[in-house]
Amino acid sequence: MKEHIRTILDFPIKGIKYRDITTLLKDPKLFSELIDKMTEPWKDKSVDAVLSIESRGFILAGAIAYKLNAAFIPLRKPDKLPYETYNVSFDLEYGSTEMHIHKDALDGHENLLIIDDLLATGGTAIAAVKLVENFKSKNIIGAGFIINLPDLDGDKKLSKLGVEIHSIMDF
Repeated sequence: MKEHIRTILDFPIKGIKYRDITTLLKDPKLFSELIDKMTEPWKDKSVDAVLSIESRGFILAGAIAYKLNAAFIPLRKPDKLPYETYNVSFDLEYGSTEMHIHKDALDGHENLLIIDDLLATGGTAIAAVKLVENFKSKNIIGAGFIINLPDLDGDKKLSKLGVEIHSIMDF
């Protein structure tokens, strides 16, 4: 699968090596294999909700939630959710933003899985963990990614928070 990830230099800003997953997703056989691999570590963990980060994480999380018979909970950028939200600000490799979740999104859900396409500095995934802290008695089972960039230490930061991490490949 790794050979199907396209690298684009200096996108979205100079100095960034953007890992383009669209070249992997466009192949139905590889996409199916990817979803199976991303689901495997969690299939016996009683996940009842899959939280995903806008926007590429949504592509994966819907299919993973379906395979795990779990709810899909979107974590969105500002002004995208119509109901009352909790929010957290965080930094990216190349800027800062906010992430929001509906205040009632986790009602009836206890065991949570975070899904995104790529783990770099960990800012986005850590923001997701912080959003969950607004809810009482929730258990983050783990976090899954297609790509991990271990040189940027996001995996170490999440591990320090007690989050189990699985990724398909490292760059």
